[in-house]
Amino acid sequence: MYKCKLFFQLQKPLNKILMHFRLRYVKVLFSYFNIGYFRFLKTLMLKTFQYIFLLLLVLVSCKEKNESQEESFVATIEKEQAVPVYDFEGFEPYLQKENDTLYIVNFWATWCKPCVKELPYFESIGEEFADQKVEVLLVSLDFPEKLESHVLPFIEKHQLKSQVVLLDDVDSNTWIPKVDESWSGAIPATLIYSRNERKFYEGSFTYDELLTELNTFLQ
Repeated sequence: MYKCKLFFQLQKPLNKILMHFRLRYVKVLFSYFNIGYFRFLKTLMLKTFQYIFLLLLVLVSCKEKNESQEESFVATIEKEQAVPVYDFEGFEPYLQKENDTLYIVNFWATWCKPCVKELPYFESIGEEFADQKVEVLLVSLDFPEKLESHVLPFIEKHQLKSQVVLLDDVDSNTWIPKVDESWSGAIPATLIYSRNERKFYEGSFTYDELLTELNTFLQ
């Protein structure tokens, strides 16, 4: 949690100031008949209010900084939750759904130029065929430590609407054949499947090529 350093830095000098005034007021108290009681009382109240005002100013500044950091922390958590990170065991159910929906699962990464080039085609397909129970899943193979610095800004910049997950499993020799026996591990790669049919494609698509493959499933 954030601690207001300014408050602790000022606390010691403020205490010295207050002690200074206390000693001064004790001395003045013995001679108040010479300076006047009301002048003494006015000075005391003025310095007291100045001290209280300064203290409140520091506390308000601390509170605003705390709230700002908490909001930033919550925003980061919400973004990370929007792109869950799985090992293959946690991810595998996405490849085995048995219902009346057609799934397009695209494996990509922010550093893969062919992947980035074809992403708009998957986005368009997802929007155009949403009413026909077609769902697009974008599986990022970026390193998990790049999630906040690369993946999330990429999603925001390109305004991706499809669901995005990040697959983090170093045992690629084990899980790649489970996606498809023919997959060498190169990306981009795409799996299109329904309850009754399943096809895997290693390589990039044009929009027309992707649309043609999709229609073979929808016929």
